Amino acid sequence: MVFKVFYQDTLDEVPVRERTNVLYMEASTEEEIRKKLADRRYNIEFVTPLSEDALQYEKENNEDFQLEQA
Repeated sequence: MVFKVFYQDTLDEVPVRERTNVLYMEASTEEEIRKKLADRRYNIEFVTPLSEDALQYEKENNEDFQLEQA
């Protein structure tokens, strides 16, 4: 399953919407993603699974789309 992860680059600052980043990760569960990203010290705001339609939309409309493996 592919998940969309919304995050801030650092744990040390208060989250600001304008600085929210996104990455796409293939994993079995949200927990697996959080464990995989723990060493990056991201402030993960939200993790959501993507349907096939939503995934296709992201691929077509996001020129920086890159899928990471958990």
